[in-house]
Amino acid sequence: MLAIAPFCSLTRSSISSRTTVERTSNIDTEHGAARYEQKERRRLLRLQQIYQTLKPGNESFQVETVKRIQNMSEAIDFLRSLEELNRWGNKYVVLDCPTDMAKDIVVTHVRDVTLGRRTYHYLLSGLIMDDRWESEVIEYGAINITGFRIVDATRPHVKDFLLGWHRLDPVTNQGAGRESISVRISTAISAQAALTYDAVFVLVEAFNKFLRKKPDRNNVRRTGNSSQPTNATRSLECNYSRDVVTPWEHGDKISRFLRKVELEGLTGKIRFNDDGRRQNYTLHVVEMTVNSAMVKVAEWTDEAGFQTIAAKYVRLRPHEIEKNRTYIVTTIVEEPYIMKKKSENGEALVGNDSYEGYCKDLAELIAKKLGITYELRIVKDAKYGTENPDVPGGWDGMVGELIRKASIKILALREADIAIAPMTITSERERVIDFSKPFMSLGISIMIKKPIKQKPGVFSFLNPLSKEIWVCVIFSYIGVSIVLFIVSRFSPYEWRVLTISGGSDPMMSGRNDPNLQHPHTPQGSPHLPTSSMANDFSIINSLWFALAAFMQQGCDISPRSISGRIVGSVWWFFTLILISSYTANLAAFLTVERMVTPINSPEDLAMQTEVQYGTLSHGSTRDFFRKSQISLYSKMWEFMNSRKQVFVKTYDEGIRRVRTSKGKYALLIESPKNEYINERLPCDTMKVGRNLDAKGFGVATPLGSPLRDSINLAVLSLKESGELTKLMNRWWYDRTECRHGDKQDASRNELSLSNVAGIFYILIGGLLLALAVALLEFCYKSHTEATRAKIPLSDAMKAKARLTIGGGRDFDNGRVILRPSKRDWDYRGRPGAQQYAYSGVSYSDSSAGESPAISLPTPPPPPLMAPPPPPPRRPPRRSVTFADSPLKSPKKVFSRFPRRTSSVATLDVAVPWTPVSPRHWTMRDGKPEYVT
Repeated sequence: MLAIAPFCSLTRSSISSRTTVERTSNIDTEHGAARYEQKERRRLLRLQQIYQTLKPGNESFQVETVKRIQNMSEAIDFLRSLEELNRWGNKYVVLDCPTDMAKDIVVTHVRDVTLGRRTYHYLLSGLIMDDRWESEVIEYGAINITGFRIVDATRPHVKDFLLGWHRLDPVTNQGAGRESISVRISTAISAQAALTYDAVFVLVEAFNKFLRKKPDRNNVRRTGNSSQPTNATRSLECNYSRDVVTPWEHGDKISRFLRKVELEGLTGKIRFNDDGRRQNYTLHVVEMTVNSAMVKVAEWTDEAGFQTIAAKYVRLRPHEIEKNRTYIVTTIVEEPYIMKKKSENGEALVGNDSYEGYCKDLAELIAKKLGITYELRIVKDAKYGTENPDVPGGWDGMVGELIRKASIKILALREADIAIAPMTITSERERVIDFSKPFMSLGISIMIKKPIKQKPGVFSFLNPLSKEIWVCVIFSYIGVSIVLFIVSRFSPYEWRVLTISGGSDPMMSGRNDPNLQHPHTPQGSPHLPTSSMANDFSIINSLWFALAAFMQQGCDISPRSISGRIVGSVWWFFTLILISSYTANLAAFLTVERMVTPINSPEDLAMQTEVQYGTLSHGSTRDFFRKSQISLYSKMWEFMNSRKQVFVKTYDEGIRRVRTSKGKYALLIESPKNEYINERLPCDTMKVGRNLDAKGFGVATPLGSPLRDSINLAVLSLKESGELTKLMNRWWYDRTECRHGDKQDASRNELSLSNVAGIFYILIGGLLLALAVALLEFCYKSHTEATRAKIPLSDAMKAKARLTIGGGRDFDNGRVILRPSKRDWDYRGRPGAQQYAYSGVSYSDSSAGESPAISLPTPPPPPLMAPPPPPPRRPPRRSVTFADSPLKSPKKVFSRFPRRTSSVATLDVAVPWTPVSPRHWTMRDGKPEYVT
């Protein structure tokens, strides 16, 4: 047996099986469905050899389903069952049937809207790709088709043959020998015709060699089954029913000559092995493009097997875009994409001039790039396009118009050639129509009603720091004050000597403190001097110092010890940074009126039920939530699906609902539409949170349309040149009707009374508190004086009131009332007589009881700037001798007379006093003497 064609016998089945398995394994298939025609038994044998060729455990290719078909209808029914089982999964179908049936199956599949397209990949067995595939049938390019071809149109031998064939009969062989033969080889000669041509040439070449070698056998002929023997070759007997086979006597010789034939045929180089099988041949693996043209993607040889090659890009031919016709562009009325244009002079606008918007300008730019004319038409049902079995074509909206145009071949019934609208690119739509590159990127966003701006509160000046920080500052202030008080108590450098007095010294009796003892005075000695120690940092003074430092003000006391200064330093550093940070943020918080939104992200929207949210009842946004596998979006879909009232029919209805719901409804809408509405009056909506997904708007065309690639190039060119950005700014932001903060006058940023009302309240409150404390001090002091003087409280309060109002002047008698305290009395002269010294004038009182009231003549009114009083005259130095001196070795010590100035009722009183220390004692005449 001699096999000219690789697939003409059992040998053909073996090779076809290997090629099919290697090709399906190379395209990364996981599961495949094989369909075979029932009439030809060899196809079942080929299926058997496919199973035998598969290696055990081969996971790259598995035959999932096998179906024997008799016609196209059975194949389509089988595909529908696959679609129901796995709608979104990829399906790889090995189709082993005649060319005509394969074409019918592909065309019917593409026109059936219930079947997917992008999810199917056909692998056509045999050499039916060499048959005629009409490029006018655009359905061929609408689905993935891979097949095998044995005729290589790029070979010179094939070109010469086709050119000569066309010259023989130009009318019948119109497709042969043209310049486009490299692209339209299937319109020239089929694989069966090419193999027949090669087989005839092989026989002719073999017989020529046979006769040239044995010229005496030029009259070789057979006589059939004649019973009469002749001079010719003996008869042949081929009766299989009687098991009688008589071979031709020259058959073996001719077979040997056939195996030795080597020539260049239409199907490549022809050569046979010893078994009569063809060897060293090549099969070309091709794929169908959108133009129904074939591009070689791989090669298969019997020696090297399957080898992929880089596919050449097939660009649309210029003549495929008809520039002498008007293309129908379908769109939808939606601001700012397409809007009815208002006439300026009242005349009715017609045609494309009656519309304006982003998509109208985009259509103008694309048409200019492509050099075509177009007509804008508004979609009849005002929908973008979803699957709808109740309408012709299975899709409504703009998608349906494109599909029906692709399915109906009557020119008068075509509906649309291009769709330019804010139509989202989705996988479902991509199955039935083609999209260009996205001309606008977007995502699903959240639209809510803009909350009313909250004016700054009374205490808005506290907003730059959080409540936690203010609480920490208060505790820090208290803690620093306590630590400062403690370290001041423990540090000896914070203590100082306040007073020094003698126990029974008549000059110091008014200053004696029985709880303080001088360290050099023995106990029980009433005449020895004592000292009084003082510390400035009491708890009150510590709080005052910390507060003054925090307010960055000065204070009349400061720590003198190292530990106290460390506390003060760290507190100053703390307040420096805190006040600087506070000041830096204060302006932003006082000049900006902030808005508090109830929803700030998709998570906030999904975690609550008070604010309802929804989207269009149809379209890609609804499908996104319905099909989403993300838990957050699935939860949002369950919420919306359980409340059908949240869905709206149009965006205008949804926007109106957002504005009238008082913040209780949020609309899930594409971000460009959201941003546009936010720029329109009454400026009461806003976008919150991030986009929920990322997608794009694209220009749609029917499947296989020659316009798609040209539109792609036009869109990319417009994007690179910045034209699309200009269109966006023109229709979104240049036409805004809302005012923004960055466009307001600088005067709008000035502070109002409401911004700083809090500090006025604090000031007024502090003043009122000071008055209240002063009143309490007045009452307390009056009560103390009344108790001490044993007079009624009303009299004491009246006396204090006179002092408060008149500055110590009695307006009734014009005299100054002064009541000295005990500490202002000094013993002079004889014991028991009290003598009060005031400004060099002595007033005596024989009683030792209450301090007398001293009446002085009314002094003249002081000048505006009263000169300071002259310093009191220094008393003469004098000595006091005490009988019981504790000193055993007295020394003569000279002391000074320091003076002390105290304020009593605005009058300066100078009282001389002498500090007591051992160095003031001396011995005179054998007796200790105290020098004062």
